[in-house]
Amino acid sequence: MRNFDKARYLLHKKARRRSRTYPLATIAYYGPADQRATKVVVGIVDQQNTLLAMEKWLSEQEDVRVSPTLNHQLVDFLDQSHAASVIMPERIIGCPHEEGIDYPNDGACPHCPFWEGKDRWTGAPVD
Repeated sequence: MRNFDKARYLLHKKARRRSRTYPLATIAYYGPADQRATKVVVGIVDQQNTLLAMEKWLSEQEDVRVSPTLNHQLVDFLDQSHAASVIMPERIIGCPHEEGIDYPNDGACPHCPFWEGKDRWTGAPVD
Protein backbone atom coordinates (compact mmCIF):
# COMPACT_ATOMS: atom_id res chain seq x y z
CA MET A 1 0.00 0.00 0.00
CA ARG A 2 1.37 3.40 -0.92
CA ASN A 3 1.94 5.92 1.86
CA PHE A 4 -0.76 8.38 0.78
CA ASP A 5 -3.32 5.59 0.53
CA LYS A 6 -2.44 4.48 4.05
CA ALA A 7 -3.30 7.86 5.64
CA ARG A 8 -6.73 7.97 3.98
CA TYR A 9 -7.34 4.34 4.90
CA LEU A 10 -6.45 5.06 8.55
CA LEU A 11 -8.90 7.98 8.70
CA HIS A 12 -11.76 5.86 7.38
CA LYS A 13 -10.81 2.93 9.59
CA LYS A 14 -10.90 5.11 12.71
CA ALA A 15 -14.30 6.49 11.65
CA ARG A 16 -15.77 3.01 11.10
CA ARG A 17 -15.02 1.79 14.62
CA ARG A 18 -18.10 1.34 16.76
CA SER A 19 -16.61 2.56 20.05
CA ARG A 20 -17.11 6.21 20.94
CA THR A 21 -14.47 6.85 23.55
CA TYR A 22 -12.93 10.19 24.45
CA PRO A 23 -11.24 12.35 23.41
CA LEU A 24 -13.46 12.23 20.35
CA ALA A 25 -12.51 13.74 16.99
CA THR A 26 -15.06 15.12 14.54
CA ILE A 27 -14.00 15.53 10.92
CA ALA A 28 -16.19 17.64 8.62
CA TYR A 29 -15.67 18.36 4.94
CA TYR A 30 -17.01 21.49 3.23
CA GLY A 31 -17.11 22.58 -0.40
CA PRO A 32 -18.73 25.03 -2.81
CA ALA A 33 -20.89 22.09 -4.02
CA ASP A 34 -21.31 18.46 -3.00
CA GLN A 35 -18.65 17.02 -5.34
CA ARG A 36 -15.36 18.66 -4.24
CA ALA A 37 -14.27 19.45 -0.70
CA THR A 38 -12.08 22.54 -0.31
CA LYS A 39 -12.07 22.70 3.49
CA VAL A 40 -11.78 20.19 6.32
CA VAL A 41 -12.29 21.00 10.00
CA VAL A 42 -11.21 18.67 12.78
CA GLY A 43 -12.40 19.24 16.34
CA ILE A 44 -11.36 17.29 19.43
CA VAL A 45 -13.86 17.18 22.32
CA ASP A 46 -13.90 15.58 25.76
CA GLN A 47 -16.74 13.85 27.64
CA GLN A 48 -18.26 17.19 28.67
CA ASN A 49 -18.30 18.26 25.00
CA THR A 50 -15.57 20.82 25.71
CA LEU A 51 -13.54 21.71 22.65
CA LEU A 52 -9.93 20.72 23.36
CA ALA A 53 -8.46 21.52 19.94
CA MET A 54 -9.57 22.50 16.47
CA GLU A 55 -7.72 22.74 13.19
CA LYS A 56 -8.81 23.81 9.68
CA TRP A 57 -7.21 23.02 6.33
CA LEU A 58 -8.09 24.69 3.02
CA SER A 59 -7.21 23.97 -0.59
CA GLU A 60 -8.65 25.51 -3.73
CA GLN A 61 -6.43 23.36 -5.95
CA GLU A 62 -7.42 19.83 -4.91
CA ASP A 63 -10.16 17.89 -3.16
CA VAL A 64 -9.02 17.82 0.47
CA ARG A 65 -10.56 14.36 0.96
CA VAL A 66 -8.03 12.75 -1.36
CA SER A 67 -4.98 14.94 -0.76
CA PRO A 68 -2.08 12.71 0.36
CA THR A 69 -0.30 15.56 2.15
CA LEU A 70 -3.40 16.74 3.94
CA ASN A 71 -4.45 13.23 4.98
CA HIS A 72 -1.05 12.75 6.60
CA GLN A 73 -1.50 16.04 8.44
CA LEU A 74 -4.95 14.92 9.64
CA VAL A 75 -3.62 11.62 10.95
CA ASP A 76 -0.73 13.42 12.68
CA PHE A 77 -3.16 15.90 14.28
CA LEU A 78 -5.36 13.04 15.53
CA ASP A 79 -2.31 11.28 16.98
CA GLN A 80 -1.00 14.45 18.65
CA SER A 81 -4.46 15.13 20.09
CA HIS A 82 -4.71 11.54 21.39
CA ALA A 83 -8.11 11.14 19.73
CA ALA A 84 -9.54 7.78 20.80
CA SER A 85 -12.34 7.73 18.22
CA VAL A 86 -13.48 9.60 15.12
CA ILE A 87 -16.86 10.70 13.79
CA MET A 88 -16.87 11.62 10.11
CA PRO A 89 -19.92 12.05 7.86
CA GLU A 90 -19.70 10.38 4.46
CA ARG A 91 -20.64 13.56 2.62
CA ILE A 92 -19.64 17.18 2.20
CA ILE A 93 -21.84 18.98 4.72
CA GLY A 94 -21.96 22.53 3.48
CA CYS A 95 -20.31 25.66 2.23
CA PRO A 96 -16.66 26.30 3.19
CA HIS A 97 -17.34 29.96 3.95
CA GLU A 98 -18.20 31.00 7.50
CA GLU A 99 -21.38 32.86 8.29
CA GLY A 100 -20.64 36.15 10.03
CA ILE A 101 -17.04 36.07 8.81
CA ASP A 102 -17.12 35.55 5.04
CA TYR A 103 -20.70 36.77 4.56
CA PRO A 104 -23.42 38.33 6.79
CA ASN A 105 -25.33 36.33 9.41
CA ASP A 106 -28.73 34.93 8.43
CA GLY A 107 -27.99 35.05 4.74
CA ALA A 108 -26.99 32.71 1.96
CA CYS A 109 -23.34 32.53 0.95
CA PRO A 110 -22.88 34.59 -2.23
CA HIS A 111 -19.95 32.36 -3.26
CA CYS A 112 -21.78 29.02 -3.01
CA PRO A 113 -25.26 29.20 -4.57
CA PHE A 114 -25.36 25.38 -4.68
CA TRP A 115 -26.08 25.21 -0.92
CA GLU A 116 -28.82 27.86 -0.85
CA GLY A 117 -32.09 26.26 0.25
CA LYS A 118 -30.55 22.80 0.82
CA ASP A 119 -30.28 20.75 3.98
CA ARG A 120 -26.57 20.22 4.62
CA TRP A 121 -27.06 16.68 5.96
CA THR A 122 -29.33 15.24 3.28
CA GLY A 123 -28.90 17.59 0.32
CA ALA A 124 -32.68 17.79 0.07
CA PRO A 125 -34.43 21.14 -0.49
CA VAL A 126 -35.49 22.95 2.67
CA ASP A 127 -39.01 24.34 2.75
